Amino acid sequence: MAGRMVVGSAALAELVRPASAPDPAGGHRVLPVRAELTGLLPNRGLRRGSTVAVGAGQPRRSGATSLILALLAEASRAGSWCAVVGVPTFGAGAAAEAGIALDRLALVPDPGPEWPTVVAALIDGVDVVVTAVPATVSALIATRLAARARQRGSVLVPYGRWDGADVTLQVVRGVWQGLGAGRGRLRRREVTVSARGRGAAARPKEIKVWLPGDELTRVIPRSAGFGAPSAVPSRRLRVVAPPARTPAVAGPA
Repeated sequence: MAGRMVVGSAALAELVRPASAPDPAGGHRVLPVRAELTGLLPNRGLRRGSTVAVGAGQPRRSGATSLILALLAEASRAGSWCAVVGVPTFGAGAAAEAGIALDRLALVPDPGPEWPTVVAALIDGVDVVVTAVPATVSALIATRLAARARQRGSVLVPYGRWDGADVTLQVVRGVWQGLGAGRGRLRRREVTVSARGRGAAARPKEIKVWLPGDELTRVIPRSAGFGAPSAVPSRRLRVVAPPARTPAVAGPA
């Protein structure tokens, strides 16, 4: 099962119409996020009409995609429609594993030169719109899209640099665990996520959580020892304290 691949303006219009229909989450002013992330957001969730940017980081594969998945999961589970624009590597399998409902997920891998039009149309009818930020986007277009999100009650989530966002989240540090002295597997990653913004989000914040690195990575619950595999891999993020040491992990059988 995969998210809806949207190609062309006609397909986009067909998507926006059903997405605009009333649903149980439609009237909520704040869309839910996982409990571990609430402390980073001024309203403890995704406030409709806001712009929540996710910094791409350096290198680009710094955990930002996993952070986006975590942001979308609870809102999607509660009934919200989500769209991801301009991220061709965004995997439907990873989205499903994170808890995102694929029947309410629209994917526009390559919007081309119509990027502003595509994003604006999705803002009109989709609850949460994630979009990679083109290098050539002008400040005027960015301002207009943010204003449109405010008017329509959508949450705009730019992936990349976006001046003027209500809050910007970024993975600033990450440490993989699971490898011993040249042996073992990458099992989980402890990351530090920072939040900065304006208004209620003006005071910088940081939290540490476990984030999966890709589709092959599983989060191990804190209650499970490293030596024994967990019977059911956990899909939830967990706030963690820095470990005193990293136990050695035996290599795969």
